[in-house]
Amino acid sequence: MEIKNFKYGEVGLNRFFGSLEAKIMDILWEVDELSIKEVQLRLEKDKPINFNTVMTVMNRLLDKGVLQKRLKGRLSLFRPVESKETFIEQQSKLLTENLLDEFGGVVINHMIDALKDVDQSLLERLEHKIQQLKKDKPS
Repeated sequence: MEIKNFKYGEVGLNRFFGSLEAKIMDILWEVDELSIKEVQLRLEKDKPINFNTVMTVMNRLLDKGVLQKRLKGRLSLFRPVESKETFIEQQSKLLTENLLDEFGGVVINHMIDALKDVDQSLLERLEHKIQQLKKDKPS
């Protein structure tokens, strides 16, 4: 699944979702499966929110393919299609691939420049990956 609208000016999940969508996803990633009413009650801890608004947004997330729904009697329960970690991993991979496809080596140079203050273990993992790529590349 690919989220089409990446928002550079936002932070966290708001880069992929609207702010209410992001709050709903966080709630469901934390609890795993809830009804619309249960999500509404959790959201209302911060401020009042209309049930129909929550229902509309959750159905939009269902249409986007990030939530799935199952019926338990007459009750609809919603849950994330994948874990938060898997979602972030997939979206960051797609974003990186799209940037590389469109801008090539410039992106890699900027990524390397951004590594100035990175953890040493990440640098070692990157170095290992580069060495592996060199070995696997046919001459």
